[in-house]
Amino acid sequence: MVQALGRQILAEFYGCNPDILDDTELIKRILRNAALKSNATIVNSTFHHFSPYGVSGIVVIAESHISIHTWPEYGYAAVDIFTCGDSIDPWVAFKYLERELGAESSSAMELRRGIFDLERELVHKPETRTASAR
Repeated sequence: MVQALGRQILAEFYGCNPDILDDTELIKRILRNAALKSNATIVNSTFHHFSPYGVSGIVVIAESHISIHTWPEYGYAAVDIFTCGDSIDPWVAFKYLERELGAESSSAMELRRGIFDLERELVHKPETRTASAR
């Protein structure tokens, strides 16, 4: 049985509202809400505003991350939604981001990460060995 540790959506949003894409606090709020709506657990986040415009940021979630880089001058945002485990639906975050960024169009591809062919069920975050046991 083939199983994967995680799912990663690489997304591009076009025709977005440039005012939204250049507002660091709003982008932070939108990404954090996308994480919560997808049932993720937020651990931390950091965002940076570029001069003269553009925002990069990441919301670290217990299940991996959601990151963004914006080009307000082109109405474009590149987003990475990487989730692990079965409790999260990254497509919920994608749809929320598409709507909140005001995207006229978007494209996305999903990758399965950490693919294993196992006879037993793959368990996310199994008990691990200590450093000294390695």
